[in-house]
Amino acid sequence: MKMKVILVDDEELALKRLELLLKERKEFEVVGKFKDGYEALKEINTNKPDLLFLDVNLDRNIVAFDLIKKFTCNPLIVFVTAYDEHAVKAFEYYALDFLLKPYKDDRFERTLDRALEQQSIQKNEDYYQRISGFLDYVKTQSDSTPKRKIPVRTGYKVQLISVDKIKYITASGYYSEIFTDDKKYVLRESIKNLIEQLKSGSFARIHRSTIINFDFIDELVYSNYGELDVKMLDKKLFRVSKGFKKDFFERIGI
Repeated sequence: MKMKVILVDDEELALKRLELLLKERKEFEVVGKFKDGYEALKEINTNKPDLLFLDVNLDRNIVAFDLIKKFTCNPLIVFVTAYDEHAVKAFEYYALDFLLKPYKDDRFERTLDRALEQQSIQKNEDYYQRISGFLDYVKTQSDSTPKRKIPVRTGYKVQLISVDKIKYITASGYYSEIFTDDKKYVLRESIKNLIEQLKSGSFARIHRSTIINFDFIDELVYSNYGELDVKMLDKKLFRVSKGFKKDFFERIGI
């Protein structure tokens, strides 16, 4: 009997490649492919696939965690992403596999072989125990607990950046640039998501494209037109936009 597979990725080309590779293997049947995470969730809980290829970062700022918490079934999960800035070890432990884009065909074939092997092991009892543990892990993560380190992939390594060393973060298209005293890190994460992760008295969003660390502020500078800039210790200036000014003043005690 073929394994039912659902594909979830917000990139059309990525979906097509997954589908083409799976068509070469008769043991698998793609029963659904989705760019939208919430549409995929309905299909997953209705059709209960055997295997799920799930992009970590989806459109509309949806992360794989958001969907997994709402699963009513336990499919084998293969995480697929170009940026593994999330809890890599957690994914590796609880997932069937973790594919880092761009992956080679032979690497994908090994993933499919693992899926078949896992399916043949008495209803995947070991896997189900692990995925249940993963769900418990996800559900117990407190939204009010700020991150102390942010994982950032650089080459073949994942560096854990201490939030205490972050001076400021700026948006750059679909990416965010994280600045410390000695380096700039590029992360595929939105400013909106990052400020939620950095729920701490040390950080504030002062513009739709800027987060600053209070510990690295030198002074506040008013222009002749009543605009307010934040001058950092490294002399970098950032404008405080009107929409964030009130909250910034309250946070800084003005």
